[in-house]
Parts: sequence; structure tokens; C-alpha cells
Amino acid sequence: MATLLSVRDLSFRIAGRQLFTSLTFGIGDGDRIGLIGPNGSGKSTLLKILAGEEKPGGGDLSMRRGTRVLRVNQDDTFPAGATIESVLSNAAREAGVDDIVTEVAIAMAMCGFTSDAVVDTLSGGWKKRLALAAARIRQPDVMLLDEPTNHLDLEAVQWLEDWLASASFASITITHDRYFLENTASRIIELGPVYADGCLQVDGAYSDFLEARANYMASLDKQQHAMSGDARRELAWLRRGAKARTTKAKGRIQDVHELMADLDVIEQRIAAKNTVKQTAFAASQRSTKELIRARGLSKSLGGKLLFDGLDLIASPGDRIGLVGANGVGKTTLIRVLVGDLEADAGDLMRAEKLRVVWFDQSRAQLNMKETVRDVLCPNGDTVQHNGHAWHVTAWAKRFGFSENQLGSLVGVLSGGEQARLLLAKLSTVVADVLIVDEPTNDLDLASLEVLEGALSTFPGCVILVTHDRYFMDAVSNRVLHFEAGNVTEYADFVQFMERYSERQAHGFTAEPSAAVKPVAQRNLLSASERRELASIDDAIASAEAEVVRLEALMATDAVGSDAARLAEIWTKQLPSAKTKVEQVYARWEFLEAKKVGAS
Repeated sequence: MATLLSVRDLSFRIAGRQLFTSLTFGIGDGDRIGLIGPNGSGKSTLLKILAGEEKPGGGDLSMRRGTRVLRVNQDDTFPAGATIESVLSNAAREAGVDDIVTEVAIAMAMCGFTSDAVVDTLSGGWKKRLALAAARIRQPDVMLLDEPTNHLDLEAVQWLEDWLASASFASITITHDRYFLENTASRIIELGPVYADGCLQVDGAYSDFLEARANYMASLDKQQHAMSGDARRELAWLRRGAKARTTKAKGRIQDVHELMADLDVIEQRIAAKNTVKQTAFAASQRSTKELIRARGLSKSLGGKLLFDGLDLIASPGDRIGLVGANGVGKTTLIRVLVGDLEADAGDLMRAEKLRVVWFDQSRAQLNMKETVRDVLCPNGDTVQHNGHAWHVTAWAKRFGFSENQLGSLVGVLSGGEQARLLLAKLSTVVADVLIVDEPTNDLDLASLEVLEGALSTFPGCVILVTHDRYFMDAVSNRVLHFEAGNVTEYADFVQFMERYSERQAHGFTAEPSAAVKPVAQRNLLSASERRELASIDDAIASAEAEVVRLEALMATDAVGSDAARLAEIWTKQLPSAKTKVEQVYARWEFLEAKKVGAS
């Protein structure tokens, strides 16, 4: 496998903090690298360095001649008033594509766009598809994806998995979606100070990485244990007053100092394993069997029915997961249940003096002008949590904040740090019901695992909204699926996914946003397109015949005995012919969609 890009001994320092040192790895043809690590470990910075947008502090970065690297940001921005076709056409022009119309049609078909639309009217998930389609048109050799699954619903995430698997370019993807890593990655790289080389690289899926990391951590603990024993013996020898005048004794004393320095490094690396400690939410211990009871609830917004005739009982110990596409009513139901919105019909009962704590993805509970100390401990220096008193410094450290960060303004924290700060704040608030709305955005894997544990052990009721399949599976014990005004309950997330997969296998797809549905007045076939559609069967047959011809040619003795010619057909001519078949079929689908829209 040819190497496209490689880094050696890469380092980067910012604001007096070393993000990584001695980072070394390579990217080859077809690599699907998942990049993970704690918040602040330098993942996004590394992508910017690879894309040439940042300069490293040290080390070497080399690329194969002509290698094109493209980074896709977390936030998708487009020109005001731009349409789907204009964004894709501009990308094709920048890439020097000869047949822009065909290239745009193929990109739209691959991403599920059936008509043109103004980009501003698209949902976040469809904007992400558009950004990825535009990036693919630019024909990169290496695509760098920074948290592409954030804010995507289940259908969009699964589309992204399939899209990435079929891509011809290599990729590095920053994501905390563990199922996404399992389904797409061929190699995992984790950045972090716990590793001597600044990172751990493991070939395989995320499950392979977990096994390798566990072995690494066990080895690190074993190394610390052995070195600690050696250090105790050597210190005891020193305390006995060993004579230092002999050369041998002087050498041994020097060895003791080196051993203690090495042990200190190991202990610092071990301390970096768990930047966020296990925690628990404060519960009221209320004995009420029913915290919320709903009967026949109905609600519409903007003329769209979200749910109708909904019955629900929420009790202590319930962890209810809400799943469904964006905009189907999940958050609206929560607002009705807690009293922020009135239902259109139905009866709703809440336990007396019900205490609700809301972990909101917008983090509106945080004042950006306050300091970390103000948020964690508004009065004095002591934080009360489940009957225990914590000094604010110790409490902050449990959530990955150093003493120096206590005076930092909330507004200057990263998204992950703000999420951890909100977790620390809400952990101390006594609750009967925890509302957890998209908690996984910006949280690193260590923080996600802590949050999973805290929610799973909370004795009250949890109502959870998340598109993170792993997180939903780990936490929920009941699942409500929202779709087209209907709400279906499943025993758990596994049962829901089994049913969801069955429906997909039978042709079910989630309804796209209104902005990407066919619009008749924009879908009229031109005269040239009608002629093209009439003859496209011949084009398909010709493209497929070329694939058959090349495959038969490779089986002949003349080509089989000619290594150079065989390699030329196998690596260049046959892939090109197969791509041509895909392009012609995509063009046919696009023209058919326009014809249907015009009829």
C-alpha cells in the first residue's frame, strides 16, 4: 500500500501547553483512520496541520507528489442564497471537472438529493451531506473529517457510514461515535499523554483497539508496580547510609535518581488515564411509583402532527430513550411532559413538587461570563454532593479541570470542557427526573463513559435523546421511536434496531426534509436531457460490456503471463470502467427523478 502522507516526530504547543510530542504515523491508499483522544489532546489541530492550515512546532510532514488533502469542518458554511446545484457546480469548477453537469448529477444521486433547493432551507444533516458531496467532487486523495456525525440522525449517520465505505480516498475521521468507529475504521489512533509516543495506533476496528488499549494499560500498571518495588528497595539502601566514596556506590546513587525520574514519568502517564472520575447524579430518593403519567397526548406544531394518542408512564428506574429523525417531536414531547408546553389534547399528571434537571445540548444553563469556580461553587469553597463535602478544587479535578482553570471564563472553554462543566454542575442538583438532550456532542470518550455510568445508576427517571447508538444502547431500558406522527415503544434499543434494520432491508427509508423533495416546477427535463434519457439504456449496456470485456481479458493466457499488462488492467482500466457504470446509472436515476417530478 503506497504511503500518501506521513508525519514523524510531530509536535505542537499552544498557549504554553504541549498538545503532543514525537507523533509519528502514516496514511496510505484506502486507509480509514479513526482519530480519538481526550478533549484538548490536539485532534482538530492535527487535522489542520495535515491540511497545511497550521504549522507544527517541530517534526517532519511529507506527502507523495501530487497528493491532495482536504479538510471538512465541523460546522458547514455556505454562501448566502446558495443552492444545492450551485454549491456542487462551484466545487466541480474548482476541481477542473470537464463534464460539470454529469458530475453534479452523480453527486446529488449519491447523496440522496432529488431536486435543487436553497441551502438555507436544509436541515443540519442534509447540509452535512452537501458539504461531503462538494468535498468528494474536489477529488481528494485524503479527506480529513472533524466530527461529521454531530447533530446527524440515525438515518443520516448510517448513510455516512455507507458513503465513507464506498469512497476511493483515504480518510481520517475525528469522532466519538463508537459504533461509527466500529463500522468504518480500519485503524484507530488515540492521542494522549498516557502514551510514551504520544499516541497508540491499532490496526482494526474499535473493538480491536479496546483490547489493545486494555493490554497497554495493564502493561503500564505492571511497569509502575515493578518500578515502585525497585524504588523502595533502592531508597532503603540509601537510608542505610551507603558509603558514597566508591565509584560503584556513586553509580548506584545515580541509578536511583534516574529510576525515580522514570517512575515519576510513568505515574504522570497513569494519572492521565482518567482525567474525568466516576460521578453520580444527586437523586431525591422519592418513593413515588409514577413520576409522570400521560394519557392520550397529542401535539402539532406548524400544522405538522408530531404525536397523537400517546400513553406513557415514567417511573423511578426508567431510562427512556427517544429516537427518530430530526424534527419529529422528541424534544417537543419532553417539553410537554415537564410543563414547558401545553398538549393539544390528552391528560398529564406529574408527581407533586417534581424536580426536573435538564442536561441541554445548548448548555443554556451556563453563563459564559462566569468563571469555572463561579459555576461549580457560587458561594464559598465547598461543593455538596450526595451528603459529602468537596473542596471546589478537588471537585473540579474530578471533571478534568486543573486548579489554574478555576479562574477561566466559561466562554473561553472548548465545547467539550463546557459539557464537562455542565455535568459537574448538574451532578449536585437533586432530581427526580433527568432530561438528557444530545449529551454526546463534544464530549470525549472518557467523559461519555463517566456519563453513561452516572445515568445508568441514577435511581430516578432518565429521559434521553441522542443519535449516538452506543450511548443509547448502554443507557436506555425503554425506547420510543417517533415517525410521521406515530410513536412506537420497544423493550430496548437492540429490539428497535432489529426492527429498523428489517424495514430498511425492505426498502424503508426515513422521509427527507421538505427542502429536498421533488419540486415540479424545477424538475423539467430539457430537450437534450430527454434525448439523453432515451438513449441511456445503450450507454448502460456499453459500460457494462466494457467491464465484462476487461474481466475476460485478464483471464486469458496472453494477459495472465504479462505482469505489466495485467497490473495496468487491474489497477487502472477495470476500476475506471466500473466507475463509468456507476456514473451512467447515477445519471439515469437523476434523469428519471426529474422526469417523474415533471409529470
